[in-house]
Amino acid sequence: MSRGPAGAPPSGHRLRPRRHWLRWAVTISVVVVLLVVGVAVGVFARLTGNVKHTDVTADDLGATRPPKVATTAMNLLVVGSDQRDGKNARYGRVAGERTDTIMLVHVSSRRDNAMVISFPRDSLVQLPDCRATGSFPGQRAHIGMINESFNSGGIGCTWKTIESLTHIHIDHFVKVDFTGFKGIVDAVGGVEVCLPEPVNDKKALLRLPAGRQTLDGEKALGYVRARYSLGDGSDIGRIQRQQMFIASMVKKVLSGDTLSNPARLLAVLDAGTKAVTTDRGLTIGVMRDLATSLKDIDVSKIRFITTPWHYSPTHPGRVEWVQPQARRLFQIVAGDGSVDGVKGGQEKVARSNIQVELRNGTWRTGLATEVAAALEQRGYHIAKIGDTARKPQRATTVFYGPNGAARVPTLTKDLLKSRPRELAAARTSRLVLVIGDDWQGLKPLRANDAEALKGFDATHDTCAT
Repeated sequence: MSRGPAGAPPSGHRLRPRRHWLRWAVTISVVVVLLVVGVAVGVFARLTGNVKHTDVTADDLGATRPPKVATTAMNLLVVGSDQRDGKNARYGRVAGERTDTIMLVHVSSRRDNAMVISFPRDSLVQLPDCRATGSFPGQRAHIGMINESFNSGGIGCTWKTIESLTHIHIDHFVKVDFTGFKGIVDAVGGVEVCLPEPVNDKKALLRLPAGRQTLDGEKALGYVRARYSLGDGSDIGRIQRQQMFIASMVKKVLSGDTLSNPARLLAVLDAGTKAVTTDRGLTIGVMRDLATSLKDIDVSKIRFITTPWHYSPTHPGRVEWVQPQARRLFQIVAGDGSVDGVKGGQEKVARSNIQVELRNGTWRTGLATEVAAALEQRGYHIAKIGDTARKPQRATTVFYGPNGAARVPTLTKDLLKSRPRELAAARTSRLVLVIGDDWQGLKPLRANDAEALKGFDATHDTCAT
């Protein structure tokens, strides 16, 4: 038998060890691939099994739906359910199911921007006919509150209502209940908020200290549900708070802490899919593709907008949409446009980036609440309503600290009469409006003022104010 150089194995056996290890490497690689594929298939199957579906048919939506203008853009109808059976029964047993939160999420064709449009639940609108289905009696066409549609015809009727009002083609719907919402918040590790003062709201099962804090699912649910213990107690104030909470959660989900942590990411996906009910077309595959396409989106390109509104002069407690601003917003969304280029704002700091604390310095009962409503209609965020320690205050005054100086011109230009006063020791950017006996109200809003269409973006930080 021939040999090579001294110490070398026979020439016929020279490659056997290499082949031996090559076979093992190939075998191990195949096993790893199979395991990865098996895990992926298992996870996919698990997530698919989590999602609940409700059929929404062409008969539910009617024959005259808005056309799909931008074929690759996506419009999602998102509703929050207050269903109180099963795990949700602890929040009070109430028959039926309502949708106090109604939003439309528009994702652009290029996946480079998104808009979240909120519809106030007290909106007085033209409701369409909806057919009776299942346990729902149906809906006749009439003027009514926008959230009546869900009670009358379920999610299919709500879908039809939003399409008929906005002329925006909706692709899918997502419904989230109390328990599902809590699960999502817990899965992302909690969401940060800031409170101007302590909260003790028995109705919302909420007790929180003032200041910056991270809320778990249970506390977060109370926070977004609370109405009368936070801000000015209005539904609009609650919508603003919900939008800012979602913005904070979006920032956390898009951060490296979530996306780079496989265990947390799986937990978020697991909780998210358990939390929702969708139409059958919104599959896990569609959700995955949408999420993947948005992973690099700039959070400053995610905007939160409330449909332009004002309180109804003829129906106390109801709101009506302001035209032509609302119509213009819907046209932008339907055409896959952007509000970035919208003009009409009056100052460098937008109203939506300003928090105002109101103090009534007069003996006119309810004046602070009245002024808060007027400011909210223009997009300001009302942090708190109260009275001055001493009354009466002669002059209407806007108090501010150094961090709030840039915000003062925006507010004072909306007021018929006021004077600014700096408090050098103040460390907040919030403005304090003390209403004095010389109060004259707000200046008329210009017809071309379209600032309400821009809302605020997801970089907005309530803790910074």
